[in-house]
Amino acid sequence: MGKTGLQLSALSYGSWVTFNKQIDDNIATRLMSIAYDHGINFFDNAEVYARGESEKMMGRVLKKTNWERSSYVVSSKVFFGWRGDNNKPNQIGLSRKHIMEACEEALERLQLTYLDLYYCHRPDPHVPIAEVVRTMNTLIQQGKILYWGTSEWSAAEIMEAHAIAAQLGLEGPAVEQPQYNIFERYKMEVDYQSIFKNIGMGTTIWSPLASGLLTGKYNHGIPEGSRLSLEGFDWLKEKTLSEEKIQKVIKLEQIAHSLGMKLSVMAIAFCLKNPNVTSVILGATKEQQLLENLEAMDQMHKLTDDVLAEIRIIC
Repeated sequence: MGKTGLQLSALSYGSWVTFNKQIDDNIATRLMSIAYDHGINFFDNAEVYARGESEKMMGRVLKKTNWERSSYVVSSKVFFGWRGDNNKPNQIGLSRKHIMEACEEALERLQLTYLDLYYCHRPDPHVPIAEVVRTMNTLIQQGKILYWGTSEWSAAEIMEAHAIAAQLGLEGPAVEQPQYNIFERYKMEVDYQSIFKNIGMGTTIWSPLASGLLTGKYNHGIPEGSRLSLEGFDWLKEKTLSEEKIQKVIKLEQIAHSLGMKLSVMAIAFCLKNPNVTSVILGATKEQQLLENLEAMDQMHKLTDDVLAEIRIIC
């Protein structure tokens, strides 16, 4: 993972939207077990996912499977809180108070004694970055987290965090978690280039399938039970779906078929081909989906420079 000694599997498994909304404990156990048995060692979570219920579910699965703690990596993220509209001012954001308390709550929900990765889920314009850096290092010194990172921060904000950390003799963020897929490329391919060159930070990217758009399943409407059909996710539907994008998906599907691949596999392989991607977070809700997604590791060699260029021309 970047310049750290931590080894993350190229594919990982996350719980956003799915845990406690689309799948129950039995399915979560089955999917995490399949992932683990296929070499995935990183499981991603956050305080805000299903208002804390996602972490509770993952904690129950980890307790049930009883895997050696040293064999897997677990993350959480702090910023949005877990109480929804009932959050009080100090129950959200990146103040020292919320970061410290949120970490304790995440550990309790996950039934763990430490987090491998702890992300600042968004930048907080109301908190000095120096306070965030100091607080994360306090958690490291207490043994409650091993590495800290950012999610959806700008390159300038990440560089400021590193500059402050260097000045104070502390650890800066070791990993960033941005959205990255065929449609969303700016941060990974433009904004963060100086960071990759000068800092060597790792990345665990989310939404490689653009919330399912890059599977082709939304080409003719929104299937019942799909992510974009869920109550409370209208904002995601509005952000994801457009006729222009669907037309591009149809063209991308033709490229995938010409390579003998499913579109979803090609989309994940596209992310894996980026040398600055440490791990691609998967979010499958069905066993067959997950097994298909895992094929990207064996299929990515089909994405030659010419194919990658053709994909970029379309999008």
